Amino acid sequence: MKYRSIGEICTKITDYVANGSFKALKENVIYTDESQGYAILIRLTDYRNNFKGPFQYINKAGYQFLKKTKLYGGEIIISNVGTHLGTTFKAPQLDKPMSLGPNAIVIDTKYNNDYYYYFLSSPSGQELMKTIVSGSAQPKFNKTAFKRLLVPVPPLEEQERIANIFLQIDKKIALNVQINENILALAETIFKKYFPNVNSGKEKIGSYIANFDKFRRPIANRKRLAIQGKYRYIGAAAVNDYIDKYNFDGIYLLLGEDGSVEDKDGYPVLQYVFGKFWPNNHVHVLQGKHVSTEWLYLFFRQKKVSTIITGAVQQKISQKNLKSLTVKIPAKDELAKFDQIIQPLFTKIRANETENMELAEIKQVLFSQFFDNHREVR
Repeated sequence: MKYRSIGEICTKITDYVANGSFKALKENVIYTDESQGYAILIRLTDYRNNFKGPFQYINKAGYQFLKKTKLYGGEIIISNVGTHLGTTFKAPQLDKPMSLGPNAIVIDTKYNNDYYYYFLSSPSGQELMKTIVSGSAQPKFNKTAFKRLLVPVPPLEEQERIANIFLQIDKKIALNVQINENILALAETIFKKYFPNVNSGKEKIGSYIANFDKFRRPIANRKRLAIQGKYRYIGAAAVNDYIDKYNFDGIYLLLGEDGSVEDKDGYPVLQYVFGKFWPNNHVHVLQGKHVSTEWLYLFFRQKKVSTIITGAVQQKISQKNLKSLTVKIPAKDELAKFDQIIQPLFTKIRANETENMELAEIKQVLFSQFFDNHREVR
């Protein structure tokens, strides 16, 4: 196996600050809202939100100023600052021009980009990047040190073969995600048809929520590094990590409590989860009471929460404010009839997500098979 430095295998390695001094960046790159935005600044948070927004926009002059970090889709992006340092993802295809945001490096290779995307995403690639990390309070690595890292360079045909195996798995995962989005859209349509006046009542939704927040236990990133495993450690908007223990097992609705609490349209940030997991203290852990958890999930998907959010710097939805939202609860027979229709849909959603979890485990086995021998080379 041949090895070359990342600098040698790349046609492009750059970052946000390569465009100019901090002063020049501040003067020339103007952040705007969507209505005034010309381009999207791609950040780690966008990847963690599955590129569904809300996005950070910049004006046209700022986009042109950031000429070294324009993105066209498919480039490899690596976070190089902060808690999620080393997170590797590909630039998406969006309907607006894109540029790389701060605290990340973007690369293009001379060879098969997908192969190097999967290598850097693998445990071997992640361990390799950890060797150049500096800083304790704010871990980071710089572009210069990153360029020096040695990576495998198998024959191009082998790169393509390995990349294609992972691509097929990821295509199946993406298909399952799309199917679930379609099923959920159908469920929402049925909900609105059955309960058109659900927001016109005076009852408090708190009477129909079972809240499990008292069982949440946050785990610091440093401690999580020592207990890596297969169970999801879930934050306000997404899975933050995988650890070797869990404290919840079942079907739950997670609703963002602080930080990420609403989307760009004013609806709450929600996660429908099942199985074994560990939530942190930035997300409310809920189930339905006198209503199914699925009914509660669909209710919140169509209920705006802007009026109950507090905090200018750090937005928050408190338990008290959450419970204060008003609702018109249907009769028991209507709820039962609705559940007969909706439960098979959510059974299918859970089956697809279970398959995706199994596919993710297969990827981990393949990462070991294809990339573990690189750990011996430093």
